[in-house]
Amino acid sequence: MGLILCKWLVPVWYVFVHPFYVSVTEIRHNAAKQELEISCRIFSDDLEQALKTQYKSPSLDIIRPANRKTVDSFLSDYITKHLRITADGKPLHLQYLGYQIAEDATWCFLEVKQVAAVKRLQVSNNILYAEHPNQINMMHVIVQDERKSTKLDNPEQEAEFRF
Repeated sequence: MGLILCKWLVPVWYVFVHPFYVSVTEIRHNAAKQELEISCRIFSDDLEQALKTQYKSPSLDIIRPANRKTVDSFLSDYITKHLRITADGKPLHLQYLGYQIAEDATWCFLEVKQVAAVKRLQVSNNILYAEHPNQINMMHVIVQDERKSTKLDNPEQEAEFRF
């Protein structure tokens, strides 16, 4: 019994002593609307700390913001600086739409309009790299119902997807 309990407690203890840092970004091409729909799932506490540091705003609270417009402004600036996308050799302008909190994560939503077709996407993603040397950024790209995924370990930040 002690061995079984030990096998369970050691991994749980390890997670608390050595936390993991992961974000997930999904880029979906919507052919009917001719746009890219982008969502980023980032642990709220990590994202909030990055914003506090970068924008020198120690009282910032993204879960219960005193000023939602300020938080949206910081998030828009942060995400568009740390996530860049090029489609078929053309740099794209990401339009920040907003965010929502779900459990321990913040979902940020963006879009790029007037993207009729995609053959090649190049993505640069260094979200939270400055804050966490062990940050991992997972990426999923869906074009014409074909899904491709990759994992970027800090400091690796470039990925290419061909369809």
